[in-house]
Amino acid sequence: MSGNAALLKLLEVLNQLSIPYMLVGSYSSNIYGIPRSTQDADLVLQLADSSLSLLTKNLPKGIRIEEQSFFEMVTATRKELLRIDGTDFLIELFHLSDDPFDQERFKRRVEKNIGDDLQAWFPKAEDVIIQKLRWARNKDIEDVVAILRVQTTLDFDHIKHWCSIHECLPLLEKVSADAGCQ
Repeated sequence: MSGNAALLKLLEVLNQLSIPYMLVGSYSSNIYGIPRSTQDADLVLQLADSSLSLLTKNLPKGIRIEEQSFFEMVTATRKELLRIDGTDFLIELFHLSDDPFDQERFKRRVEKNIGDDLQAWFPKAEDVIIQKLRWARNKDIEDVVAILRVQTTLDFDHIKHWCSIHECLPLLEKVSADAGCQ
């Protein structure tokens, strides 16, 4: 099974189990910008006490969870790793943190059809931009430029508000200029 096929099966299970989630990282920037390939998928999950156990029991065949949770330094939250048999593709499940922005973007998430009548939850385009500017890795900056070039109706007041809080307004100005938005 390919990484993308495994991700789609996992999303079906999350929907069936009513576990709140959103697909973030490159998959979210691909939905709003110019798609690029990736070797992993990142999800943020709002997990109740029994949700992780329930998910683990219902994982599709060919997807296995690492026995140990990890602490993610960048997001300061717990994460679980899912491995796909026969591939190097990873699915990272980040626990929703108490960070005010993480809470806000989770509340604002939107449901989108991603084919074959499968609905999936994504952060809004503005929130993808804000998070990627917070991380500011080269690929994240490229993703932001791509989103700014593709999306024509963005709430820049929302973006500027959070970029001000996260002290990345100068970077927003630079990538906006690079994308031809000024």
